[in-house]
Amino acid sequence: MSQYENVKPCRRTAMTLLLATIAMYAVASGPLRAGWLEKGQDLIGGLAGDESGGAQLGADELRAGLKEALRVGTETVVSQLGQTGGFNSDPAIHIPLPQSLDTVKATLDTVGMGSMLDDLELKLNRAAEAATPKAKALFLQSIQQMTLEDAQAVYSGPDDAATRYFEDKMSAPLTAEMSPVVSESLSQVGAIAAYDKVMSRYQNVPFAPDVKADLSEYVVSEGIGGIFYYLAKEEAAIRQDPAKRTTDILKKVFGKP
Repeated sequence: MSQYENVKPCRRTAMTLLLATIAMYAVASGPLRAGWLEKGQDLIGGLAGDESGGAQLGADELRAGLKEALRVGTETVVSQLGQTGGFNSDPAIHIPLPQSLDTVKATLDTVGMGSMLDDLELKLNRAAEAATPKAKALFLQSIQQMTLEDAQAVYSGPDDAATRYFEDKMSAPLTAEMSPVVSESLSQVGAIAAYDKVMSRYQNVPFAPDVKADLSEYVVSEGIGGIFYYLAKEEAAIRQDPAKRTTDILKKVFGKP
């Protein structure tokens, strides 16, 4: 029986590679000899790391880590934006009036009623703030649809790669799911009533051109955009700041050099 027969397969492979490297080292000279030796050491070191289970991440762990980053980020962002002022007081994501209402505002300004539009703008932001906590379950559910292939593609990408993947894949279904949530919020905060009042005043102005605005579609789009804006920042923080890695899987996936 060979002295190597009882060695575990992985160790036996590493030993074979070591012997091969030594042989190459013996017949090489100068810089070539040093290069072969370094390559052999690197390869054997990698195999040793694989055997211990500490050097490589499995595909499932990658996916779990990226999902966890999105989940933790979503929890943080929803908490931030789903409160009074979350949208309205934040210049980065404040929701302005739809451009289609610019003519309405300009017209009502001329008759001293422009403040009605200011009230409507405030209520659009309040609707987004009210809808954000209700939308959390939709975001968390969507995150679970990330595949192994998706995870492998975004893991080595830029600091917002997971967020941008999520935005690309899930914006359409999230829009569909959030529309009734936002419509309810628009009604609850008085945005629909404010809009109807504005349009009633506007239509009484002689020769005013016809104007329409889909408030629900607009607030859904702006609201989702605001959530993704801050979700990207949270993902970047998790990748860069160890203090942001609050769970074991985040520490394992994003703590690797």
